[in-house]
Parts: sequence; C-alpha cells; structure tokens
Amino acid sequence: MLLFSLMPNALLFSGVTQSYGSRTALKNVDFTVAEGEFHAIVGVNGAGKTTLFKCLLDFCALQGGRIEIFGVAHVSPLSRVPLTFLPEKFNPPYYLNGREFIRYTLNLHRLSYKSAKVDALLAELDLDRAALALSVREYSKGMTQKLGLAACLLTQKPLYILDEPMTGLDPKARLLLKNKLLALKQRGTTLLFSSHSLPDIEALCDKLTVLHEGQVRFTGTPDAFRAAFSADNLEQ
Repeated sequence: MLLFSLMPNALLFSGVTQSYGSRTALKNVDFTVAEGEFHAIVGVNGAGKTTLFKCLLDFCALQGGRIEIFGVAHVSPLSRVPLTFLPEKFNPPYYLNGREFIRYTLNLHRLSYKSAKVDALLAELDLDRAALALSVREYSKGMTQKLGLAACLLTQKPLYILDEPMTGLDPKARLLLKNKLLALKQRGTTLLFSSHSLPDIEALCDKLTVLHEGQVRFTGTPDAFRAAFSADNLEQ
C-alpha cells in the first residue's frame, strides 16, 4: 500500500480513446485527479461519462491512450485494490436480503461484517436498520441506492468511483450523503463521480471535467468554469 501513497495523482487519463463501431465514445481524453480531490464528470446524456468509468475499471479494452490508478496501469488487478465503485444502474442480486448483500460485498474486500459500523452508516444515510432483513426485491429505488452507497462506504477505500450517486435519493438523503462525502473529504478521500445535478457538483467538487461528444471541453475549478462564461452558477 505504500506504493499508492507515494503517487502524486490518484487518477491519470492520457489520450483515452474508445469507439463502438463507427461511433466514437471517447476521443483523446486527458485529465488527472489528485489525491484527496473531489472531481466531477459533467456532460449531457451520451457525452461519454459512463464509458469513461467502464474504461477506468477495465470493463472494456482501450483503443488508445492509457489510464493509471495511483500510478499503476488500470489493466492490472492491483490497481483496483484501493477503490470501490457504484454504477449508475445498481441492481443487487434479487435473492439476497440487505444484510447478505453488505456481508457479501465486505467479503469481496476481505473485510468483516461489524454490526455497529453497519448500523451507524445506515443511520447516516437514513436507511432503516430493519431493511437489512428484507429481500432487496422489496426495496424502493431510493432504498436500493442507499444500500449500494452503504456497501461502498463501508469498504473505507481511499478512492470512490460513483456514477450518478444521487439517483433515486430524496432531498433529505441527498443532503445526508453530501454531508457524509464531505466528512470523508476531510480525511483525504478521493472521489470521482458523475452527476446531472450541478448544485450538487458545486457543493462537493474541487474540480470538474466537462465531456461533450466524447471530448474534454473543460477541466478546472467550478470558479474558473463560471468565470469562463461570466455566469453566476454552473446551471447558467
């Protein structure tokens, strides 16, 4: 683990290119995410955000460029040791209950299930402890999202990759999640996430990268992005 802590960047994307048939999903994508940075990926539907995450996690082979995770090539299983990921369309196995899913996730990360920690995190995300005994097929969309977030956060990794983490959350849960993420930020956690909610991005991120038609159109701070367009907020 010392290898990871000595690296200047948590993530490096250099010339990343990916196509599906004749459609170019990503073209020469370049940006970095520093350790301890909260970095948002922004773009309209089809801009390439989810493809970028798939490339990062080696779910598909790159057609060009390279990606490094704490200085380790993303194709190496070792590179994914310090991270955890929540996809936009999170669907836990229907035959498990909430407790079984969390236990299964922790086992994958070679961590033990500690009831006190699980209960405390569920409370932080406003998910009733009683939901652990329910089959996940009985969960609402919001409950399912909270379960996925809880499983991710319980791994206590230095890097979180979250694709649309606010999906399905009510206003209270969104606020609680933002508070939890900001608390992790104070501990030096790194976060790469996507979101269509620009107010959430303004509240959370140090930097953002704008993808449009598979290309990087801007990378920098929210203040610099607003200044570039003489806007009072990101939505403008």
